[in-house]
Amino acid sequence: MEHQASALSPAALREAVGEAYTAVAAAPDGRHPFPVGRDFAERAGFPDALLDGLPVRSVEAFAGVSNVSLTAPIEPGMSVLDLGCGAGLDALVAAQRVGPSGRVVAVDFSPEMVARTRAAAEALGLTQLEARCAPGENLDLEDASFDVALVNGLFNLNPFRAEVMSELARVLRPGGKLRIAELVLVRPVAARATASLKDWFS
Repeated sequence: MEHQASALSPAALREAVGEAYTAVAAAPDGRHPFPVGRDFAERAGFPDALLDGLPVRSVEAFAGVSNVSLTAPIEPGMSVLDLGCGAGLDALVAAQRVGPSGRVVAVDFSPEMVARTRAAAEALGLTQLEARCAPGENLDLEDASFDVALVNGLFNLNPFRAEVMSELARVLRPGGKLRIAELVLVRPVAARATASLKDWFS
């Protein structure tokens, strides 16, 4: 179903994003409107050796934009939030970095992506990683409960950006670190380029 410009509401955008990411979770090798998978993860900066040691179910459905879990100031024993975790690649890396004494909560609004993250964590025995399904603007998490928050390509696809940022500020501890990687425009986009939600992902 193609969503026309008249349907470019926050609800329509959320629905389209959900459909797109559900399709990736269901068939990573299919045709998608954005890069997906191991080759893209390598281009985003994840080393081959690291990817070799992670479950295929997370690597093949990677759809972030960078490698925030490798560059964030994560230390053993820390509490880390991965918001918009997708198939869980960053969450798995973060869980390995915090170790068994730490905690990682991976959150995504796609149940299918959360299922991939949860299965990958179980396959690696990462009991410190918890995967939850929730919208980024309404997190059922305690105030000031995380040392680090990771966001790898969420804001460009979420119409509730101010609310998401407010939630991140709420759940981070005083002095906590936020590591965001995002797609940004370097020049204005013509109106015709956003004529439909199909074009939104182009």
